[in-house]
Amino acid sequence: MPQSQQLASGQADAQPSIALDSDPSPQGISPPNSRPSLPANARLPINRCNLPAVILGGLTYQTHPVALEIDGIRAFHQDLFRLLSPIDNAHERAERFVDYMAAHFCLDDLEAAGLAKERVKKYRRNANYLRMVRGWSFDADGREGAVLKHWVETRFGLLARYHAGPLDGADPDAYHLYLAQGAKGLYATNALEAQLDLLYTYCQYELIRQHPEETHLTLYRGINRIGEHELLDDKSDAGTSLGAASAAQTPAWEVRPKAGQEGSGRFCSGSATAGWRRVLLNNLSSFTSNRERACEFGDYILEAQVPLPKVFFYNSLLPGMLKGEDEWVVIGGVYEVAISCL
Repeated sequence: MPQSQQLASGQADAQPSIALDSDPSPQGISPPNSRPSLPANARLPINRCNLPAVILGGLTYQTHPVALEIDGIRAFHQDLFRLLSPIDNAHERAERFVDYMAAHFCLDDLEAAGLAKERVKKYRRNANYLRMVRGWSFDADGREGAVLKHWVETRFGLLARYHAGPLDGADPDAYHLYLAQGAKGLYATNALEAQLDLLYTYCQYELIRQHPEETHLTLYRGINRIGEHELLDDKSDAGTSLGAASAAQTPAWEVRPKAGQEGSGRFCSGSATAGWRRVLLNNLSSFTSNRERACEFGDYILEAQVPLPKVFFYNSLLPGMLKGEDEWVVIGGVYEVAISCL
């Protein structure tokens, strides 16, 4: 059976066992009177994929992920995936994908897509999926970042939590800026959100082909203050800037390092056990697979086991991207993370 069909089959088998719990159990069964681990103010009631936000954004999903599919995209672009199927070289597949995007969305001939040449400014004519992911790498709080976070909201139902400021309602100016930048970023573009739909679907296709036996990736994120992240556990924050991260907490699930894998360094607790915290991440966040690279962005390191279906994009996916930072753009929700010091 093809790998994509295996994943889809696994999804059909696994979905009924996903529980809306705050403490995922090995059986995936929710205890009586449990509450969803994803807060109601962090999600929408509807989205455009095969799982609701309350499930895909919760801890149970991090433990037991299944495939995420945006409605209709794989079927609508089935010709692309039939074209890619016999190609063994990942770089060649990426080139075919870029060619398909240019042809399908008329990226090299926007007049053919109905955009009037005299009415569209030059910089808007280049507002395509490549511009969005490149812009994100330079400034996640810029116009391109707002477009991508809005796309996650509409496709997966996970609300943005931060964009040049908290989006919790306390600062209306930050929310207005987020809405304005998102609207400006989408204005006078050629089906930009549909381009992002296909980019995510292609990314998932590549991850399945390149990591057929894996369900998670170990990724790292450098931070300066844990207070910038929303903590969902009930441990006190007294004692250090990391609060309860300085006290060892047994995670709801354990991931053992592979043989020969580099350790996570000195933990903030001063012991050999990481401080595990439950964190509500922004609906889109940057990680790296290189811990040393993460150290360049903060004094503390978040280490997360990220489900493959929650990877939106990574820099080596397409030709012409900046490869140095080894960036992975991850869809948010609630995660259990290990917090360690440099």
